[in-house]
Amino acid sequence: MPSEISVHRRHFCGMAATTVAAVSLGIVSSADAQSTPANPLPAIKPGANTSFAPLKQIDAGVLNVGYADAGPADGPAVLLLHGWPYDIYSYVDVAPLLASAGYRVIVPYLRGYGSTRFLTNDAIRNGQPSALAVDAVALMDALKIQQALIAGFDWGARSADIIAALWPDRCKGLVSVSGYLIGNQAAGKAPLPPKAELQWWYQFYFATERGRAGYDQYRRDFARLIWQLASPQWNFDDATFERSAAAFDNPDHVDIVIHNYRWRLGLAEGEAKYDALEKRLAAAPTISVPTITLEGDANGAPHPDASAYAQKFSGRYAHRVIAGGVGHNLPQEAPQAFAQAVVDIGA
Repeated sequence: MPSEISVHRRHFCGMAATTVAAVSLGIVSSADAQSTPANPLPAIKPGANTSFAPLKQIDAGVLNVGYADAGPADGPAVLLLHGWPYDIYSYVDVAPLLASAGYRVIVPYLRGYGSTRFLTNDAIRNGQPSALAVDAVALMDALKIQQALIAGFDWGARSADIIAALWPDRCKGLVSVSGYLIGNQAAGKAPLPPKAELQWWYQFYFATERGRAGYDQYRRDFARLIWQLASPQWNFDDATFERSAAAFDNPDHVDIVIHNYRWRLGLAEGEAKYDALEKRLAAAPTISVPTITLEGDANGAPHPDASAYAQKFSGRYAHRVIAGGVGHNLPQEAPQAFAQAVVDIGA
């Protein structure tokens, strides 16, 4: 939810003025005035699918990763990354659409979710952004995937952005909900006006031990509230919610979530092995790979206007607003539009 627009939000304000020119030059495409795609996908009703094929497990980096694997093994690879508090079921309709178009689709549980586990008990339960991005690259290495189309929302969009920025040779194309989400701790320490701070209420809650205990005890209630706030027009049913909520029973889930938000505010240390990466990310690197950014027209999570980040994409680029009351969990609420963006950026 608002998770995907965390401390980096302050950076957007300074970028907005310089990106107005980019918008006027047509770098940001019109919201819904999209031409008919060259390779249109079949129509699908959100919620048409409720399960994946049996999940697989593989050792990758510091994790044993649980992941869905759909489509032909020799097809062009697509890596789909979920966010908080969501899971791989955000892509339960997207994956078969892409598989039917000939793509090999990999949908992993992030660290702290579902069947993904650390390989050693003494591993630091680190939720900092660079660590999650490194996890995704390690998974690609383990699966012997040299390059993939990478797409995500929320935490997953941030990881996708980081990979595209730091390892562009591994990213054939990028689809990112809510755009450029790369931030840094220094920005997170700067105060915002009270109205803006209110949007990040849960971040301050997580900064306290009461918040940690509350999230641990009420993690399902918490997640359901976030879903409702972030997607106010999404009428998900109990079965849809419970399929994803099961992923939060992971024994590392609370530690990862709490560390992620405390790290953003500078209240928790990261691991030294990621310091060099975080230093590069703090410079807000430009993304050069072909990119489509997406936004739902009813996203209840705080998010920047596309004009605030358009200039951060120096390659082929378009922005699309998806209409119809689509909220923050865009791939699950509008799977056809999300999948079409992946196909289009890979064309």
